[in-house]
Amino acid sequence: MANIFIESAEDPRIAGFRDIRERDLTGRQGLFVAEGEVVLRVLASPGSQCRPLAALVAESRAGGLAPILARFPADTPVYVAPQPVLDGIAGFHLHRGILALGAKPTAKALDQVLDGLADDAVVVLACGIGNHDNMGGIFRAAAAFGAGAVLLDAQCCDPFYRKAIRVSVGAVLRTPMATGLDAASTVEALQARGFRVLAMTPSATTDLSTAPRGGRVAIVLGAEGPGLPESLMARCETIGIPMSGGFDSLNVATAGAIALHHFARQA
Repeated sequence: MANIFIESAEDPRIAGFRDIRERDLTGRQGLFVAEGEVVLRVLASPGSQCRPLAALVAESRAGGLAPILARFPADTPVYVAPQPVLDGIAGFHLHRGILALGAKPTAKALDQVLDGLADDAVVVLACGIGNHDNMGGIFRAAAAFGAGAVLLDAQCCDPFYRKAIRVSVGAVLRTPMATGLDAASTVEALQARGFRVLAMTPSATTDLSTAPRGGRVAIVLGAEGPGLPESLMARCETIGIPMSGGFDSLNVATAGAIALHHFARQA
């Protein structure tokens, strides 16, 4: 794979990388931008569910990244630019000096994602998660504790937003998911497949630490602040994490990680 040297931020060959922050907000028509070495490694790994289309790296980093980039398909262009040109392309100082353009995996229906999950599978159903840091944290915890899938309702933000991918340390690129779901219908589908569906809420009377492990479990997470709708929680069992000093709130990604550790650790 030969590097392609880029001398101008206006070079049409790197159009997909230009003005990253603005493009993050408007979407990329099925594509995403990944940033940083850790995420690049995931994108290049056999476990990635996404297809790399191109890489753009700072000239000073090209040599050190060569072993990772060599794992990309042989026809994947690797563009190399001096740091000032790279910054001009991105629209801000890109201190990591590493970008990759990838294609999102083909969207899967809920049944496709759930088919084949193990009898002791643990999944996450995220409802109304609009913060990209939280979204990335949920995927990171799901990967760390072996969740079988992450399911997102239609009110969730895009997990392929650049910051969400970065916070997830690439877990978004390798985790099975279904998106755009109706939360109530998804709860019913999970229950029909033998999942215990557990909604996390500070108002729960059941302590997470006493919840039995084993079997199929779905952990339902809501947005910080409003939490989960009462109508949805009425369809589920509710569980909570007791806290001291009258404090009743954890970051949703942190709460999800604690619950995933509890239910997944028997594996």
